[in-house]
Amino acid sequence: MPTTQPPIDATHLQQATLGGGCFWCLEAAFNQLDGVVLAESGYSNGHHPSPSYEDVCSGTTGHAEVVRVTFDPERISYRQLLTVFFSLHDPTTLNRQGNDVGTQYRSGIYTHDAAQEETAHQVIGELSDSCAHDAPIVTEITPVTNYHPAEAYHQGYVAENPYQGYCAVVVRPKLTKFQHAFSAMLKAPG
Repeated sequence: MPTTQPPIDATHLQQATLGGGCFWCLEAAFNQLDGVVLAESGYSNGHHPSPSYEDVCSGTTGHAEVVRVTFDPERISYRQLLTVFFSLHDPTTLNRQGNDVGTQYRSGIYTHDAAQEETAHQVIGELSDSCAHDAPIVTEITPVTNYHPAEAYHQGYVAENPYQGYCAVVVRPKLTKFQHAFSAMLKAPG
């Protein structure tokens, strides 16, 4: 059962930028974690100067759908965020997650500094050594570039549209599994 925590100190906040398929699921999960101030859906590591959802979905901008997580490292570590990240998607499929196919759905860790890059390589190495997956991990690790927040209607999409087909059929089962597996890390209700 999550416990009440002291307020978050905004002076110590960090960011993580992660891509693992459709951003709706990642955003909905990360926003439930204690220590996460905000998970924001966005687009990263492409070449278009101002991508729209339609541009990114076309696969021509080079962007990945990502979630940018603003977090308090005194409450939740970057390593813990990566543990959750790898539980929410299949990091062994190149440019796809289930029926979502294209480079915009690639698995990616877009680092903000050298420490994040080192941690990402360590976590992937540990997962590979433990044979946690049946195939090699293809998650790219590269510095974050050209990040853009997604349009307002994508923010909090699952919470606002729980009965929309994709949310009900694809996202809800993932979130239920996530909530069960990471119950000790969730924000206190209310």
